[in-house]
Amino acid sequence: MTDLSAGPRDAAALCPGPDPKPHGPTRFRLPAGAVDTHAHVIGLPPDWPLVPNRSYTPPEATPDAYLAMLDATGMAYGVLVQVSVHGTDNRLMMQTLRANPRRLRGVAVVALGRPDSEYRALKEAGVTGLRVNVLFGGGVSMDDLESYGDLCRDYGWHLQFLLDARELPQLAPRFARLPVPFVVDHMGHFPAAEGVRLPGFQTLLGMVRDGAWVKLSGAYRLSDAAPAYADTTPLARALVEAAPDRCVWGSDWPHVANWGAMPNVGDLLDLLADWVPDETARHRVLVENPARLYGFPPVAR
Repeated sequence: MTDLSAGPRDAAALCPGPDPKPHGPTRFRLPAGAVDTHAHVIGLPPDWPLVPNRSYTPPEATPDAYLAMLDATGMAYGVLVQVSVHGTDNRLMMQTLRANPRRLRGVAVVALGRPDSEYRALKEAGVTGLRVNVLFGGGVSMDDLESYGDLCRDYGWHLQFLLDARELPQLAPRFARLPVPFVVDHMGHFPAAEGVRLPGFQTLLGMVRDGAWVKLSGAYRLSDAAPAYADTTPLARALVEAAPDRCVWGSDWPHVANWGAMPNVGDLLDLLADWVPDETARHRVLVENPARLYGFPPVAR
């Protein structure tokens, strides 16, 4: 079984950078208006401090490098998710969003009880949601789930969760009471070898049938079967069948906290040929669904 926490003995050790030569998919034509819904920009000290309780130390991932990846792979738009190592310091992400208002949106990590002006500034910069990350240091607590739901309701945001699906049976009743849409990262971020019958994954399927969103992403984090990641295909197909209008795709660039084989974004895109073999459904995942969730211009087929 995959150990999703595997890495160097030093929990804050430096992890490798992304493949320097990203390419687009080779198994299908990327549609116009495609959106990468999950990526990070990362700065380094002294300009961009890293939280002391982090579980890894990343290399720099600049805004220019991310935009170059989008161009190289043919992606029209991108969604930046606040990376755990920057904690609630969203300045670099906000700076990047403000410089690219037509092309980028953001998902922030914030503390509760801050002045309204701080939350308004995030929204004005292009933030469309807040993230609760309970798997890596630098996140915010699930203890405050209901308060974050209220905050998102007030600002028209959704909630995004990085968690282990094996915890969902206990959490599902609280999620069901949230007053806003919510998104689950990386197909539930659990070992793919556990399979679709895992109770937590069955709970996730029920949640997406009932209105939750899910990111078809992070195959290399879940899989025992690199580089093809074939053990993730049943999971992705089950999620698409459950919620074809609420599945989105993300690169997870620059693939932080990964000490195994470093994937190329084009190879991760190619997985969609197996995960979502129907072209119409794949267009929903790559274009229509994320446009609706994040507010990008709709693109007709």
